[in-house]
Amino acid sequence: MTTLTTNALSPAGFDYLAKLVLDRSAIVLEPSKSYLLESRLNPVARENGFDSIDELADALRKPNSRKLSEEVVDAMTTNETSFYRDIHPFELLKKTLLPELIEKRSKEKRLTIWSNACSSGQEVFSIAMMIREHFPQLNDWDVRLRATDLSSEILQRAEKGIFNQTEINRGLPMQLLMKYFHREGVHWQINDDIRSMVRFDSVNLIENWPAMLTGVDVVFLRNVLIYFTPDTKREILAKVRRRIRDDGCLFLGGSENTMNLTNEFERVQVDRTVYYRPI
Repeated sequence: MTTLTTNALSPAGFDYLAKLVLDRSAIVLEPSKSYLLESRLNPVARENGFDSIDELADALRKPNSRKLSEEVVDAMTTNETSFYRDIHPFELLKKTLLPELIEKRSKEKRLTIWSNACSSGQEVFSIAMMIREHFPQLNDWDVRLRATDLSSEILQRAEKGIFNQTEINRGLPMQLLMKYFHREGVHWQINDDIRSMVRFDSVNLIENWPAMLTGVDVVFLRNVLIYFTPDTKREILAKVRRRIRDDGCLFLGGSENTMNLTNEFERVQVDRTVYYRPI
């Protein structure tokens, strides 16, 4: 196999790849993000035998390049994540929001939580462990943990629930590791009883959403909107409002907000945590 050259991506190559990603995912890549595109696509080019990312771009222009384009979009839409990332939303969920929702849903005994852009699954598995650890009263409830992502490759990995030591070290308390994981060679796999709590599905936020994402109580949409144009952000938030229950809650990333995008959510701050209530 040839060694990938270190030539910088040409402007024409960047423009083509950025448009491909935009058309498929609505994610905007400005020219200043060329370094990100190069770092994400170097491995894709190498694995497919190309000497440069420009060669990869040329191949994508040819017919029958759908599988290759899926690899490119997968690489560009895979988000970094960790267990209990930015711990404050999980603490608010555990101490306040889930107890409130459990009381409100006590008759129907159904709870739906959606983790979008779930990547390799740490966020939704963190929620699953929290429920198992602190809310035994939900054992006989219909608890639906939905995890979605655009990348089919990362979803396959998430479903397996296998993590390397570096990923385990990022945010996972030792007592939860010992209680809910087991060794698989040099890796760790989350136990079946936790994995079975989660359903993983491919969802493109700019396309139609499946019916299962209806009547959602809690939506995690963290560090997702930052990649989109204002118009696309408005469209996504409008969709969320149609799918979330009137007394549900929405979590965005720390640098995200709904200002100048929608008047269908109100900002609520509790100590160091911000979430959004439907109006």
